[in-house]
Amino acid sequence: MDVIVGGGVVGLSVAWRLAREGRPVTVVDPAPASGASHAAAGMLAPVSEVTYTEAPLLRLGVAALRRWPAFASALAEDAALPPAGPEEVGGLDLRAEGTLDVAFGADDMAALDELAAFMEKLDLPVERLTGRECRRLEPMLAPSVRGGLLAPGDAWVNPRRVTAALLAALERRGVNVVRARVSELVRTDGAVTGVRLAEPPAVPDEGRGSAPLAATGGRAGGEVLAAGRVVLAAGAWSGELAEVPVRPVKGQIMRLRSPQPLLTRCVRGTVHGSPVYLVPRGDGELVVGATQEELGYDTRVTAGGLYELLRDARELVPGVTELEVADVVAGLRPGTPDNLPVIGPGRTPGLTYATGHHRGGVLMAPLTAAILMGEESELAALCSPGRFQEIS
Repeated sequence: MDVIVGGGVVGLSVAWRLAREGRPVTVVDPAPASGASHAAAGMLAPVSEVTYTEAPLLRLGVAALRRWPAFASALAEDAALPPAGPEEVGGLDLRAEGTLDVAFGADDMAALDELAAFMEKLDLPVERLTGRECRRLEPMLAPSVRGGLLAPGDAWVNPRRVTAALLAALERRGVNVVRARVSELVRTDGAVTGVRLAEPPAVPDEGRGSAPLAATGGRAGGEVLAAGRVVLAAGAWSGELAEVPVRPVKGQIMRLRSPQPLLTRCVRGTVHGSPVYLVPRGDGELVVGATQEELGYDTRVTAGGLYELLRDARELVPGVTELEVADVVAGLRPGTPDNLPVIGPGRTPGLTYATGHHRGGVLMAPLTAAILMGEESELAALCSPGRFQEIS
């Protein structure tokens, strides 16, 4: 049996693929779908999310995006979702109107020109636009926008719908989801042979949020779940169970609501030296994100973080200040030293990694599952754990 440690979008996607192949699998997570996946904006944007220095990450992202339509359709069928609307795929609010990256000054325009030249060399679709052309596409943009870059192949999805559908699909296939914390990997003769569940603490650890290693009940503390293979998909908490160079990167995010949509596609730009993006949902929600903070396992939502988000978003789309605040949340992205995920078996028998996706967990979930199913061998080499000496 495979035991998946972590019930975010990556861990649940891996479990679902295994279950579809008829392989026995158990997911262990105290609060599935409540960590970084719950906070994520859901941008499927391999073109606009990377720089010209991150060619390997771009290759992974483009391959992952290609898998999303089929992934969404199959998941919607497995989860018995209601029929999707005409503009989305699979009932998951998967949309593909592209990303508009805008510039305000000469430096911003020069950066977009460099990115456009890089994309054109790779034969990726990209369109340079004037400020007037940007506002023709998105009339609510600020008058100060001087130009932009449209990546028409980019898409986005609602991660909360995706994880809910994955949990429903796993339930329909009889997959056991153990709502408990994993305290350690069980090793026998040098191999990982299972996981040990932790005793719930007497006092909840409020600073840790609801992550795969946070505490819950439901199973006896100290119980061991035997496994033929353990897949470590615990996101930012993976380093607490194995020697893997994954660190938490905090991101605060805001969800606004409007009776009439302000935007038709994702819009992003750099304001006051920091990137900001706005992602429209089909239900009228507008996601504004996200901060990037190296603060350990701190998941507090702060006034300063929300102020910066709203301030920068207003520079892009002044009308956001009139919208209702629907939700604010902070999540922890699992970052790695080279920004590439860690996917595949380590040197320890019985232990496989599916972690370190940083900003791309939602985008790369289908690809990660495919790699662990033995597909995409060339891409698997880019994110092999073997590139880090400290990984066991």
